[in-house]
Amino acid sequence: MTDEKSSPDNPWPVRTVARKIFEWINRLGDVWVEGQVTQLSARPGTATAFLTLRDPSVDMSMTLTAPVNMVRELQLTEGSRVVVHGKPNYFPNRGTLSLRVDEIRAVGIGELLARIERLKKLLAAEGLFDPRRKRRPPFLPNKIGLITGRASAAERDVLTNAHARWPGARFRVVNVAVQGTLAVPQILTALSTLDRDPEVDVIVLARGGGSVEDLLPFSDEALCRAVSQARTPVLSAIGHEPDSPLVDHVADLRCSTPTDAGKRVVPDVAEEADRIRQMRDRSRRALHGWVDRERKLLAALRTRPALSDPHGPLDRRAQDVDQWRERSRRAIRNRLDSETSGLLGTTARLTTLGPAATLARGYAVVQLVTPDGVNGVVRSISDAPAGTFLRVRVADGALHAVVQGSPDVEEGGGGARSGT
Repeated sequence: MTDEKSSPDNPWPVRTVARKIFEWINRLGDVWVEGQVTQLSARPGTATAFLTLRDPSVDMSMTLTAPVNMVRELQLTEGSRVVVHGKPNYFPNRGTLSLRVDEIRAVGIGELLARIERLKKLLAAEGLFDPRRKRRPPFLPNKIGLITGRASAAERDVLTNAHARWPGARFRVVNVAVQGTLAVPQILTALSTLDRDPEVDVIVLARGGGSVEDLLPFSDEALCRAVSQARTPVLSAIGHEPDSPLVDHVADLRCSTPTDAGKRVVPDVAEEADRIRQMRDRSRRALHGWVDRERKLLAALRTRPALSDPHGPLDRRAQDVDQWRERSRRAIRNRLDSETSGLLGTTARLTTLGPAATLARGYAVVQLVTPDGVNGVVRSISDAPAGTFLRVRVADGALHAVVQGSPDVEEGGGGARSGT
């Protein structure tokens, strides 16, 4: 009955669920676990010590049980980094889970440094240290996010130096634990909060100097990845000049100390004012130089004849125009006179050779007249028999005549008698 699937009509009793959980956990077997000791209870007179092992990267922990003698021999204290070997143990009566430890190994400085070095190579291989992905912090941020310890010297150094350089600098300070078991989760939360703030243009992660163990949170893998994924540029100011946790390599800008971060996060107002004065002086000199060059150019242009005496060339060109106009007038007049003389001579010749002059000398033009009008010129007496109507044109007019009688023939020519 208990192996059937549970349902509202057929629920499992608590003992069945506890037994199934117990059986499943027992199948997990022995495990090695690494973490940081946060709570330690080893009362005198007891054989078992109770410890809380915490993951330094996230807010997660589990309970350990170990022989008291083993804990005392290793001289474990809260904050120690250890690697333990044990078997998960579920207590059905209480519904609790713990890890029964049979071996504890303290993680020494050498081992910690070796692990940091391996993590460093891993992050470098993934490109988190690549200078090309680093962003330049803003020249003058609107608001500066500061993650540091409460009332710490690092906070004071950053604020003092930043305000000394730029009195109007604005900060949003988030105080966190900068060492110990709570450091990484609190720093991650503060980093996420500041990264979402639209007014924060740059984030400073600051802490004073300390031992290798004290600076371990700033070499945590989760923190390094969070800094690399932040949209806001991050400045790292951890420890002193020789200290170099992994977050220094991931951050967009590494500052040697918190004091250095306070100097680099904002510009120096005195230096900027002096730079503005220098640029103003350079601009003034450049403007004066340009004005002087243009003035000299104008003076040189004004000395040119075209500008020094603009009316002189016009007057001379006006005289030339008058001369050419007079010459053109004379040439046209001479041409007209010549053509007039030629026309008069031609007219005279035409007049002399024309029929009017011939008529004026006593000649006449005799034309035949028909009912349809004038029809030709009489050239022979045969053209004008008796009764033919004629029109006789003389120098000053025309006469009408009719041929009468027979024509008279003369030597050397012909003629006809006519009467009007």
